[in-house]
Amino acid sequence: MQTTLPRQNLVLVGIGHTNAHIVRMWCQRPITDTRLTCISNFGVATYSGMLPGVLAGQYESQTMQIDLVRLCAQVDAQLIVNQVTRLDLATGRIEFADRPSIPFDALSIGVGSVPARPLAVRADAVIPIKPMQTFLARIASAIETWRAADEKRLLRCVVVGAGIGGIEIACCLPAYLGWQHGLDHRDFSLRVITSDDQIGRGVAVRTQHLVRQAFARHGIEVTLGRRVVGAEPGSITLSDGQQLEADVVIWAAGARGADWLSELGLPLDDRGFIRTRPTLQSVADDRIFAVGDAGSIEGYNLPKAGVYAVRQGPVLWHNLQATLTAGQLQPYQPQRGFLKLINTGDGSAIAEYKGFAAAGRWAWKLKDRIDLPFIRMYQVDGTASGMLDANNSAPRSAEDEARLIRCTGCGSKIGGSVLSRALARLEIPVNPQVILGLDAADDAAIVRSDASGMLTATVDFFSAPLTDPYHVGRIAALNAASDLFAMGATPVAALALVTLPLGSESAQEETLYQLLSGCLYELRMMGATLVGGHTTEGATLSMGLSMLANQTAQPPRTKCGLRPGDELYLTKPLGSGVLLAAHMRAACHANWMSALLDVMLQSNQAAAAQCEAWGVRSLTDVTGFGLAGHLWEMLRASDCAADIQLSQLPLLPGVLELIQQGVASTLSPANRHVESDINVSHLDRARPEYDVLFDPQTSGGLLVPMPAALIASNPKIREQLSVCGWPKIGTVVPHDMGHQPRLQVRP
Repeated sequence: MQTTLPRQNLVLVGIGHTNAHIVRMWCQRPITDTRLTCISNFGVATYSGMLPGVLAGQYESQTMQIDLVRLCAQVDAQLIVNQVTRLDLATGRIEFADRPSIPFDALSIGVGSVPARPLAVRADAVIPIKPMQTFLARIASAIETWRAADEKRLLRCVVVGAGIGGIEIACCLPAYLGWQHGLDHRDFSLRVITSDDQIGRGVAVRTQHLVRQAFARHGIEVTLGRRVVGAEPGSITLSDGQQLEADVVIWAAGARGADWLSELGLPLDDRGFIRTRPTLQSVADDRIFAVGDAGSIEGYNLPKAGVYAVRQGPVLWHNLQATLTAGQLQPYQPQRGFLKLINTGDGSAIAEYKGFAAAGRWAWKLKDRIDLPFIRMYQVDGTASGMLDANNSAPRSAEDEARLIRCTGCGSKIGGSVLSRALARLEIPVNPQVILGLDAADDAAIVRSDASGMLTATVDFFSAPLTDPYHVGRIAALNAASDLFAMGATPVAALALVTLPLGSESAQEETLYQLLSGCLYELRMMGATLVGGHTTEGATLSMGLSMLANQTAQPPRTKCGLRPGDELYLTKPLGSGVLLAAHMRAACHANWMSALLDVMLQSNQAAAAQCEAWGVRSLTDVTGFGLAGHLWEMLRASDCAADIQLSQLPLLPGVLELIQQGVASTLSPANRHVESDINVSHLDRARPEYDVLFDPQTSGGLLVPMPAALIASNPKIREQLSVCGWPKIGTVVPHDMGHQPRLQVRP
């Protein structure tokens, strides 16, 4: 975790072959006083060279994937999973549709290419290879549609495009249909269609001959010299007017730049790729680089091949360092020829080098020996021990050291200019109940109470569990407001409490802006506003909120309302503490992190409103003390006991696996102070689900005691609980003082 805020920002958009090299080098030699941010549409990147092998069943799907969540955690880089919409070149900022812009001092765009598709080809009628992260799922969906319509009819498959990519997909598709869907060659037909008059434009004649032999082995038909000019579900239209029935149409023809590249304000070539100099810099902006398929180098007419992207990596790394340190850049010189290896899907491959071509199992083994070590360079193994403090691992200059010596006699308060500039950039919601707020800049905020005369207050504070300050701000607001929702209060105003790491004024201002932007997003959603706060400097980024709310539920929903017979429900899955602990070790997989973020960014406001509509009299939120701690508080306040079932606990993906590996939150042992009031067998105590009882939750869900009488009087409630996805985890029972533990844990 960074303990100082870097002055410079290096941003990678798309983590393809070239940009992945930058992340790898960052792990070894990070650029001093620079933050690395990676932006991707997905939490994983895929290695295109292994996609055909995955299709053929030669590799598991995760073998071709680079887990960006783990990779970025290992090098202490910020990962933003989002779509870039445009660049503000004047201010040097990257903009998104649904989050604040971020600054850049150097930017590398490596987003690859997308298949070029005619307008008359409907998007829902074809399966483009890109994005590769969803390719297999989209093929499977098309086959399920065919099965649902008429499984007895022949599955008609078409691959559009006969470049190397299209050839490999066509050769590997029969194996996929077999191992994944139980189809053999009698159940499907397969045709390759290309507008060229030959298979594999740019390959040797001998290679074309070997490809035809492979197609013959697989029963693949070929249509040459005709383009697919139209497509709708179930059929395609060729350039000569012929119509063909097709259930699965895989589009691997041509390559063009992604549509959004045209919104960046950078010069593009005629196919929509960013024009660059040999240094890989945009011809219009020296701060911006375009690499791999995304770039088009002036003076060269290179095919879109991964080998060029790989070879650009060292040049890009040198030039990014030079850009950020005012050094000398070097040009990229493409190699004249390279080894081509074509996977034919049957344990063999075709190898071509400088016009010579041959095929056999040896070629597949060679391809495997090249591909596996390459992808493993970017994969974090299961023994990752933690994130590297990238900026602290690099040597600091005397100027850097002097800049870090700060007086803390004023309570480490942030300078007023930083605070005022960050606040000036925010759009503060107006609330009629705020008498004195941020616009008054007084010593305290004054908020008018509503007619009930009751204001509910709470405060929450935590160290940032993520490197993205925007998400930290959102989670901080939701975590703080959760107490208010549980009690039936409507948030009105919030005071922000922020600790910023040491750094330049501009770095602190930007971090504060991102934090408060996230906070304000959630405050707006719940109808509240920000009226003030306090900032300090410290070792790590931390944030909390002190919140005021109108007490709308009368009487308030307190913890003392449990009664024997109440059924206990949870509104969110458990395990955020374990997953965040794993993330600190670079051991939280991308799909686990995606699920965790979805849960932490889910407000409890709607769930609390539903409980209010049902007439639930008592609620609590499950946060830092864990499920056992918060339930124990309710049981003690209500003088009751409870039976809970470990098998019914809802868990986030990856939690059990991580607990079995020994991963736990540092607060988990302290949460076990309630174990003396728990009755559990030795066998159940050893189950990983038991450890989850003490796992501290960040932005956890609500623990809902549903009165038995309420369910009996309205049978539809149980159905509504099922629709909400809230599982029943236990039941409240009477408590025998002095003779019975308050919590009985069952399998």
